[in-house]
Amino acid sequence: MATSVRNPDQATTSVVRRAAHTGYRWLLLAFLLAVAVQIFLAGLGTFSFDTGKAAGASHAFSVHQDLGFALGGASILLLVLALAARPGKLALWLAVALVVQTNLLQSLLDGLADNTALFGGLHALDGVAIAASAGVQYALARRR
Repeated sequence: MATSVRNPDQATTSVVRRAAHTGYRWLLLAFLLAVAVQIFLAGLGTFSFDTGKAAGASHAFSVHQDLGFALGGASILLLVLALAARPGKLALWLAVALVVQTNLLQSLLDGLADNTALFGGLHALDGVAIAASAGVQYALARRR
Protein backbone atom coordinates (compact mmCIF):
# COMPACT_ATOMS: atom_id res chain seq x y z
CA MET A 1 0.00 0.00 0.00
CA ALA A 2 1.51 3.30 -1.06
CA THR A 3 0.90 6.38 0.96
CA SER A 4 1.73 9.91 0.11
CA VAL A 5 3.66 11.70 2.79
CA ARG A 6 4.02 15.42 2.19
CA ASN A 7 5.95 17.80 4.27
CA PRO A 8 3.73 20.76 5.31
CA ASP A 9 6.53 23.12 4.26
CA GLN A 10 6.50 21.65 0.74
CA ALA A 11 2.75 22.09 0.51
CA THR A 12 3.03 25.73 1.57
CA THR A 13 5.84 26.33 -0.91
CA SER A 14 3.76 24.79 -3.67
CA VAL A 15 0.80 27.04 -2.86
CA VAL A 16 3.04 30.12 -2.79
CA ARG A 17 4.62 29.22 -6.13
CA ARG A 18 1.21 28.65 -7.73
CA ALA A 19 -0.06 31.97 -6.39
CA ALA A 20 3.10 33.75 -7.57
CA HIS A 21 2.74 32.19 -11.01
CA THR A 22 -0.90 33.28 -11.27
CA GLY A 23 0.02 36.81 -10.18
CA TYR A 24 2.97 36.83 -12.58
CA ARG A 25 0.78 35.80 -15.50
CA TRP A 26 -1.96 38.35 -14.76
CA LEU A 27 0.51 41.17 -14.16
CA LEU A 28 2.21 40.35 -17.47
CA LEU A 29 -1.15 40.65 -19.22
CA ALA A 30 -1.83 44.01 -17.55
CA PHE A 31 1.73 45.09 -18.40
CA LEU A 32 1.19 44.25 -22.08
CA LEU A 33 -2.05 46.22 -22.15
CA ALA A 34 -0.32 49.17 -20.49
CA VAL A 35 2.47 49.00 -23.10
CA ALA A 36 -0.18 49.25 -25.83
CA VAL A 37 -1.61 52.32 -24.10
CA GLN A 38 1.94 53.68 -23.78
CA ILE A 39 2.45 53.41 -27.54
CA PHE A 40 -0.88 55.18 -28.13
CA LEU A 41 0.14 57.96 -25.72
CA ALA A 42 3.48 58.40 -27.50
CA GLY A 43 1.69 58.86 -30.81
CA LEU A 44 -0.84 61.19 -29.23
CA GLY A 45 1.94 63.27 -27.71
CA THR A 46 3.86 63.39 -30.97
CA PHE A 47 0.94 64.61 -33.04
CA SER A 48 -0.42 67.05 -30.47
CA PHE A 49 2.86 68.50 -29.24
CA ASP A 50 2.53 72.21 -28.49
CA THR A 51 5.85 73.91 -29.08
CA GLY A 52 4.55 77.22 -27.72
CA LYS A 53 4.38 76.05 -24.11
CA ALA A 54 6.71 77.59 -21.57
CA ALA A 55 9.53 75.53 -20.12
CA GLY A 56 8.40 73.57 -17.08
CA ALA A 57 4.75 73.63 -18.14
CA SER A 58 2.77 70.44 -18.45
CA HIS A 59 3.69 68.98 -21.80
CA ALA A 60 1.97 66.59 -24.15
CA PHE A 61 4.07 63.65 -23.04
CA SER A 62 3.41 63.94 -19.29
CA VAL A 63 0.91 61.05 -19.20
CA HIS A 64 3.27 58.96 -21.36
CA GLN A 65 6.11 59.70 -18.94
CA ASP A 66 4.02 58.91 -15.85
CA LEU A 67 2.86 55.59 -17.30
CA GLY A 68 6.47 54.80 -18.19
CA PHE A 69 7.51 55.20 -14.56
CA ALA A 70 4.57 53.02 -13.49
CA LEU A 71 5.70 50.35 -15.97
CA GLY A 72 9.17 50.53 -14.42
CA GLY A 73 7.69 49.77 -11.02
CA ALA A 74 5.55 46.99 -12.47
CA SER A 75 8.64 45.42 -14.07
CA ILE A 76 10.29 45.20 -10.64
CA LEU A 77 7.18 43.51 -9.26
CA LEU A 78 7.22 41.13 -12.24
CA LEU A 79 10.80 40.19 -11.42
CA VAL A 80 9.90 39.48 -7.80
CA LEU A 81 6.95 37.34 -8.87
CA ALA A 82 9.11 35.54 -11.44
CA LEU A 83 11.69 34.73 -8.77
CA ALA A 84 8.93 33.29 -6.56
CA ALA A 85 7.15 31.44 -9.39
CA ARG A 86 10.32 30.03 -10.99
CA PRO A 87 9.00 30.11 -14.56
CA GLY A 88 12.31 28.99 -16.07
CA LYS A 89 15.70 30.45 -16.93
CA LEU A 90 14.60 32.26 -20.09
CA ALA A 91 11.64 33.92 -18.37
CA LEU A 92 13.86 34.98 -15.45
CA TRP A 93 16.47 36.51 -17.75
CA LEU A 94 13.75 38.30 -19.69
CA ALA A 95 12.33 39.64 -16.41
CA VAL A 96 15.77 40.98 -15.46
CA ALA A 97 16.16 42.53 -18.92
CA LEU A 98 12.70 44.10 -18.59
CA VAL A 99 13.73 45.83 -15.35
CA VAL A 100 16.90 47.19 -17.00
CA GLN A 101 15.00 48.31 -20.09
CA THR A 102 12.14 50.05 -18.29
CA ASN A 103 14.03 51.55 -15.36
CA LEU A 104 17.40 52.44 -16.85
CA LEU A 105 17.53 52.32 -20.62
CA GLN A 106 14.27 54.14 -21.39
CA SER A 107 15.12 57.07 -19.10
CA LEU A 108 18.68 57.24 -20.41
CA LEU A 109 17.57 57.26 -24.05
CA ASP A 110 14.85 59.83 -23.31
CA GLY A 111 17.38 62.14 -21.66
CA LEU A 112 19.86 61.76 -24.51
CA ALA A 113 17.12 62.36 -27.10
CA ASP A 114 16.97 66.02 -26.06
CA ASN A 115 20.28 66.54 -27.85
CA THR A 116 20.19 63.90 -30.61
CA ALA A 117 17.09 62.60 -32.38
CA LEU A 118 18.79 59.22 -32.94
CA PHE A 119 18.35 58.46 -29.24
CA GLY A 120 14.64 59.26 -29.55
CA GLY A 121 14.40 56.60 -32.22
CA LEU A 122 16.27 54.15 -30.00
CA HIS A 123 13.87 55.03 -27.16
CA ALA A 124 10.96 54.01 -29.39
CA LEU A 125 12.77 50.87 -30.57
CA ASP A 126 13.46 49.88 -26.96
CA GLY A 127 9.72 50.28 -26.32
CA VAL A 128 9.05 47.69 -29.01
CA ALA A 129 11.69 45.41 -27.43
CA ILE A 130 9.94 45.84 -24.06
CA ALA A 131 6.64 44.77 -25.61
CA ALA A 132 8.31 41.77 -27.26
CA SER A 133 10.04 40.71 -24.04
CA ALA A 134 6.82 40.93 -22.04
CA GLY A 135 4.98 39.06 -24.81
CA VAL A 136 7.47 36.20 -24.79
CA GLN A 137 7.28 36.02 -20.99
CA TYR A 138 3.49 35.90 -21.17
CA ALA A 139 3.59 33.13 -23.80
CA LEU A 140 6.01 31.14 -21.63
CA ALA A 141 3.82 31.66 -18.57
CA ARG A 142 0.70 30.50 -20.44
CA ARG A 143 2.50 27.42 -21.77
CA ARG A 144 3.56 26.30 -18.30
